[in-house]
Amino acid sequence: MGGHFSPALFAFLRDLKKHNDREWFADQKSRYTADVEAPFRQFIGDFAPRLRKISRAYVADPRRMGGSMFRIYRDTRFSADKSPFKTWVAARFAHEARRKVEGVPAFYLRVSPGESFGGGGVYHLDTPALTKVRQHIVAEPKRWRAVLSAGAEIEGEQLKRPPAGFDRTHEFVEDLKRKNLYTGVEFTEREVVAGDFLDRYVALCERSAPLLEFLTRALGLRW
Repeated sequence: MGGHFSPALFAFLRDLKKHNDREWFADQKSRYTADVEAPFRQFIGDFAPRLRKISRAYVADPRRMGGSMFRIYRDTRFSADKSPFKTWVAARFAHEARRKVEGVPAFYLRVSPGESFGGGGVYHLDTPALTKVRQHIVAEPKRWRAVLSAGAEIEGEQLKRPPAGFDRTHEFVEDLKRKNLYTGVEFTEREVVAGDFLDRYVALCERSAPLLEFLTRALGLRW
């Protein structure tokens, strides 16, 4: 059985990197739709019921506008790079409160030539939300220990020193120093185009779920 994605997706993105201009994209729009957008939206739609089994509070929305898939068009207003198109395709499967709460946890998938990866967590939380997460780690050490032993490696940029108000000798001080908390793995192009890629991605999300659940509850959101 074939998978959702084919080598044509990677071929288009490689060509787009060489010809990142509006005229070329307009001429190749049918390729983008057939080889990139349509299969990615189908993947999102097929992932939706699998995601609901992990958490009913997280959303996989296959709609073209306002759904989980990132637009291919870059926002160049504040960037020195004026290339009009992204050379990758991605989706963010965020918490249902995403339109009301900034920086909610999310599962994530990005596909691009030589750099495909997936996972989940929080990135660039504001200070009050990050403080809630840190306080939850201190208040629930047993639960955080279970997250760490669940098999998903926690990553994220760290402060040089423990944040103010937190014990520098705490057993989880290295995690309290994190400004971002996420987990993820890389995928090869062969894995992405394989027939079992959806199953592989679901398994990754299941391994990431203990972290996502902890973060979700730390922010006072339903899991």
